[in-house]
This record gives sequence, structure tokens and C-alpha cells, in this order.
Amino acid sequence: MSDNNRQDFTDKVSATMKPDSEKSTTERMGDKFKGTADSAASTVQPESQKSTTQKMGDTVSGNKNDNEDSLLDKTKNALGMNK
Repeated sequence: MSDNNRQDFTDKVSATMKPDSEKSTTERMGDKFKGTADSAASTVQPESQKSTTQKMGDTVSGNKNDNEDSLLDKTKNALGMNK
């Protein structure tokens, strides 16, 4: 379970696993907005105040703001789903 004011983990996974080529413009814009908002929330929330599950979720989703692809993005790239 994600922390308050953070994007739900199941929403992140479902958005990530659907290829961009199958998403509508509205879906892509919504994913971008939610991702940006969650990344900002991750940056503002001190690590000491994050739950263990949120810390793990941030690691998997790449919400460390260090410009590296997340594990999910790396998997999508490897499977050729980021097109």
C-alpha cells in the first residue's frame, strides 16, 4: 500500500504494463501527470517519513529523481514495449 498523497502501486503497474502505442492521448497525458505529481511527492517527502513499502515502491518505480530508468521501464525496454 502506498503512503497518503502518493500514486497507488497497482495504478503505476497497470499504467506501465500497457504499451504506449495502445494508449489514447488522454491516457498518456494522465500517466505523465500522475507520474510527475508522484515524483514531486517523493522528492518532498523525507525518507525518514516513508513507510517501508513506499521506499520499496519508490525504488522499483525509479522515484529517486536521479534520471535513471525505473526497473519497470527497464523491463518494458527489454521487452520492446516502450514504443
